[in-house]
Amino acid sequence: MNKIKTAIIGAAGYTGGELLRILIHHPNCELVYIHSNSQKGKRLEEVHPDLIGESDLVFTDKVETKGLDAVFLGLPHGQAKLFLEENTFDKNTVVIDLSTDFRDESNGFIYGLPEVNAEKAKGAKRIANPGCFATGIQLALAPAIKADLAKKDIHITGITGSTGAGKKLAETSHFSQRNQNVSVYKLFTHQHLKEIKQTFGQLKAGFDQNILFVPYRGNFTRGIWITAYFPFEGTLEEAYKVYKDFYKDAAFTHVSEKDIDLKQVVSTNKCIVHLKKEAGQLVVYSAIDNLLKGASGQAVQNYNLAFGLDEKEGLKLKSIAF
Repeated sequence: MNKIKTAIIGAAGYTGGELLRILIHHPNCELVYIHSNSQKGKRLEEVHPDLIGESDLVFTDKVETKGLDAVFLGLPHGQAKLFLEENTFDKNTVVIDLSTDFRDESNGFIYGLPEVNAEKAKGAKRIANPGCFATGIQLALAPAIKADLAKKDIHITGITGSTGAGKKLAETSHFSQRNQNVSVYKLFTHQHLKEIKQTFGQLKAGFDQNILFVPYRGNFTRGIWITAYFPFEGTLEEAYKVYKDFYKDAAFTHVSEKDIDLKQVVSTNKCIVHLKKEAGQLVVYSAIDNLLKGASGQAVQNYNLAFGLDEKEGLKLKSIAF
């Protein structure tokens, strides 16, 4: 097939940078332009120094809407909707948005969690990419929700690396604040709960359990670790069967009966899930890289689905072992 003519809007941030690192080497992708209002005129390596020698691309603040097969929106939350109001792409151009703006499946967008909505993503023209915490939590719990294992309130803790706060400096992302420190934010009110409840309601009609989520800021740069638990009367073996059956065809989500750790997934598009049964609770651990499976890697996974490619195309990435 001809290469997919692709643009990235908002290519200077963390997620934009990760999209570039993947798509530069994606065998089916032709990057037509990379957009940034703040970095216009700069060469790629001036903004993302690790990409020196990888491409001759130069950032532009011009938006060309014609002749594109695909466009990724790496804009801040609230700006993607405004951008699409001001810039009209052809109806056949695949638009993949990484912000929160269309995750309610409004304006013709489908919610792009491949483990649940792969069929929707195939051939889709408008895809809303899930949030990072939302991805880790949904992949930890989707099989349990579908099988009606979680009948009471669900308790969740999650810790994320500093890159989850974005590239723009803030007090809570400053090295002297983040290093050797842990803090809680948005207790029980995190914005990703809305999209999580939407998916769980689709998996199990009438789902109305409370999701009590405690998000933590971690003192590391990338990755998300989720611990979720709920009362469960079945056996661990029964739970593992539910999870393995649910993910038997998943390209990147794996169920491990051995203890897991964050480094298994950092720098990959994988999610690894592990289960325990303790004190009458089913405890579920999940681990993802917040910038890849939680953002840009999953966006490319959706891109592959939209264009009928192998889900793993361009995403066979190496984890950090040490």
